[in-house]
Amino acid sequence: MTTARLTPSTAALLTLPPLLWAGNAVVGRLVTGLVPPVTLNFLRWALALAILLPLGGWVLRPGNGLWPHWRRFALLGLLGVGLYNALQYLALHTSTALNVTLVASSMPLWMLALGRLFFSTPVTRPQLLGALLSMAGVAVVLARGDWAQLARLKLVPGDVYMLAATIGWAWYSWLLARRAEPEAIRADWAAFLLAQVLFGLGWSALMTAGEWALTDARIQWGWPLAAALLFVAVGPAVLAYRFWGLGVQRAGPAVAGFFGNLTPLFAAVLSALFLGEAPRLYHAAAFALIVAGIVVSARR
Repeated sequence: MTTARLTPSTAALLTLPPLLWAGNAVVGRLVTGLVPPVTLNFLRWALALAILLPLGGWVLRPGNGLWPHWRRFALLGLLGVGLYNALQYLALHTSTALNVTLVASSMPLWMLALGRLFFSTPVTRPQLLGALLSMAGVAVVLARGDWAQLARLKLVPGDVYMLAATIGWAWYSWLLARRAEPEAIRADWAAFLLAQVLFGLGWSALMTAGEWALTDARIQWGWPLAAALLFVAVGPAVLAYRFWGLGVQRAGPAVAGFFGNLTPLFAAVLSALFLGEAPRLYHAAAFALIVAGIVVSARR
């Protein structure tokens, strides 16, 4: 068996997606007063769909294997496109970009729990210890660094939204691991993402209609919003997906997983630069616990 090598080019591929995902959180925070959160998610994926159509549009033709598997792609689209970023953008209305990315770093805990409960995947002691460390890191964020506050903890709505988004993404990731679609679709990253975006956009349209019917939603059009939409559609939605897929192919998912936890670090830097949200000492402690959990759980 050959061992995957982490070359400088592969490391660069795996570093760019966390940077783009951190930028997504920061931009989502910046435009909270310009566009409603669910609408932002819809506009983002509508632009991504337009970008993907020339690259993977063949998957929509009859007889290419997509439509017999429409239920699977409808569920993937709901979890990965319709819900995750809508909840993330909603979270950013009441929580900071750094808090949101740190809470999202609890992913290993939910991955282990869902794998054990629904996919009959055994949990090893190192994995359990790692999950507990990651959970402690999330608890530090939720308590804002004051352990006594846990007893009287009142969660910020954004923290709850992000926890729900993270659990949904963990479920989405497990579904991705179950290869049920034709290999031709799976092998073409643009077609595979396009199939999910197509159905996800339908879910997002329904949620957006509800947002406009039930709230006083409004959009402040202008160059700042246009630039933000272009960034979140091209960068975090399309380019990050492509770079991450290439990096995972080269280095393997175990190595790639470590890079995903760079997102809170990048979010801290970008938040300080663009939002004036300087990181606190408890953020560093939470990040250290989460990374320690990843390292421990990944040990053989």
